[in-house]
Amino acid sequence: MRVLIVGSGGREHALAWKLSRSPLLDELHAAPGNPGIAALAQCHPMRADDGDGLVGLARALDVDLVVVGPEAPLVAGVADELRHAGIAAFGPSAAAARIEGSKGFAKEILAAAGVPTAASLSDPEPPCVVKADGLAAGKGVFVCTTQEEVDAALAAAGALGGSVVVEELLDGEELSVFALTDGSRTLPLAAARDYKRIGDGDTGPNTGGMGAFSPVPPLDEREVEELVDRIHRPVLAELAARRTPFLGLLYAGLMLTEDGPRVLEFNCRFGDPETQAIVPRLEGDLLAALAAAASGDLRGVTVGPVEGAAVTVVLAAGAYPERPDVGSPIDGVPDAEALGALVFHAGTALRGSELVTSGGRILNVTGLGSDLERARALAYEATAAITFDGARYRRDIALEEARVVS
Repeated sequence: MRVLIVGSGGREHALAWKLSRSPLLDELHAAPGNPGIAALAQCHPMRADDGDGLVGLARALDVDLVVVGPEAPLVAGVADELRHAGIAAFGPSAAAARIEGSKGFAKEILAAAGVPTAASLSDPEPPCVVKADGLAAGKGVFVCTTQEEVDAALAAAGALGGSVVVEELLDGEELSVFALTDGSRTLPLAAARDYKRIGDGDTGPNTGGMGAFSPVPPLDEREVEELVDRIHRPVLAELAARRTPFLGLLYAGLMLTEDGPRVLEFNCRFGDPETQAIVPRLEGDLLAALAAAASGDLRGVTVGPVEGAAVTVVLAAGAYPERPDVGSPIDGVPDAEALGALVFHAGTALRGSELVTSGGRILNVTGLGSDLERARALAYEATAAITFDGARYRRDIALEEARVVS
């Protein structure tokens, strides 16, 4: 198969790494890709949201499958443009991608499907959560415990454009659950936990994600299947009933409360950085699974987690999330890989032959091990081997869980 991956982040690098290992793969391409992906695929300088350009590129390359990574192109309808041109695409239609593109629409679908979620509040009073209704690259959610924080959050969310959603503040443990779907059948992949805030102990502003780990104890595969049955399948059935079937990867962000799971959000694509912790643990041919979902028939497909654990640490720019870093030399990636870690490029570029920073989240370092403690130790040893000016990362990814398991 000839495959084109759309996107340029750590998620797309992790997908490229996994797909490159498939016996079905003949050629791997990326648009636009990044220096890490370039080691696995031929990269093409084209924006991920350029639907017409991607259609032309896919035709020129005679690809069999296009895998759309980021949410913005999906919400904008890139997968529709590809399919209308007769090109197989993994990713939902714009109509189905509204499950992520609009918090209000997601609330409507959840209510119709009878899936529990955080209650909407008519009066923005603390404690509460303020959310921008549309896409905000993971930075449009504000947890508020004081009226001062509420006022600041309303202003910040409003500045992102569109309407604002206010919800009750739920208490519990967060969980991300991934499931593949062909529009009618659903295949659970795995669960992960990510860390959205910039600082240790969940302090500071929200980010696109500062790290993740998988599995999430004490959940086992049976319990993940039960969550998919309770959360994903009713939502997918509701979307299908509205003649907007969801085809691709549906990712539910959940809060495990004392009263059971509650949906915090839905995402219409592989999560970032959860993918970097989940994909290395998957057994089976992910390319075959994505192609089957894109063709509308997941029957007979098996892909799921193996024993062991993965911990991913995000190396970010010093001023992230306020601003990115561009042009700082990066050292130590080969040293980190020599230790046995996987290093996924998220915001990098080449200046001549020199690897430099080019974004907010720069690199994602994933350690694999027989358990979370060993995976975490490798991830942090490898992270410490990489340097660039102002590099910052959280030091508590999977810390409590590794202690419990050990």
